[in-house]
Amino acid sequence: MEYSSKLLEQAVFEVAQLPGIGKRSAMRLVLHLLKQPAQQTEQLANALQKFRNEIKYCKNCHNLCDEEWCEICMNKNRDTTLICVVEDVRDVMAIENTGFYKGLYHVLGGKISPIDGVGPNQLNIQSLVEKVLTQDINEVIFALSATIEGDTTMFYIVKQLGTKNIILSTIARGIAVGDELEYADELTLGRSIQQRIPYKDN
Repeated sequence: MEYSSKLLEQAVFEVAQLPGIGKRSAMRLVLHLLKQPAQQTEQLANALQKFRNEIKYCKNCHNLCDEEWCEICMNKNRDTTLICVVEDVRDVMAIENTGFYKGLYHVLGGKISPIDGVGPNQLNIQSLVEKVLTQDINEVIFALSATIEGDTTMFYIVKQLGTKNIILSTIARGIAVGDELEYADELTLGRSIQQRIPYKDN
């Protein structure tokens, strides 16, 4: 793609680094911003910079938040004996949008994947194990992607929990094998949470 301006080329290059955005889409977005009032572009830039510099991770569940604890963990109406384990903050948002789940979350920050160089120590697994072993937790729901990596992560965590007397369950496989939670429709995801099934090693 030929550019008449180095500034345009640089802007398109940076926007194209975003996931799912190719150079043509990046070009459209950049030219759209150019047509908007300068104030709007400045507000966008300021919002992104403030987000990047000031966003925090909840000390309890590792979700994104503005303070030390996220609003979900601070909500006294949530069931604190129920923990839903997810890979990513996007999964929290996806489940919350269903309106079916009223417990707490624990965000792992990914899944075990030796091929990608991701091991247990690089995820928020130890804090989950400590939480379950030391607090009054009745059930842990694994809402992980239906992939080999997701199953491996779940199996590893279950082994770390040992003989702790709690209910271990997974979301019902209404989510297709190989699918990511964030792309599931809300009805399917909601039913999967409601119809969760006991976890079995086999």
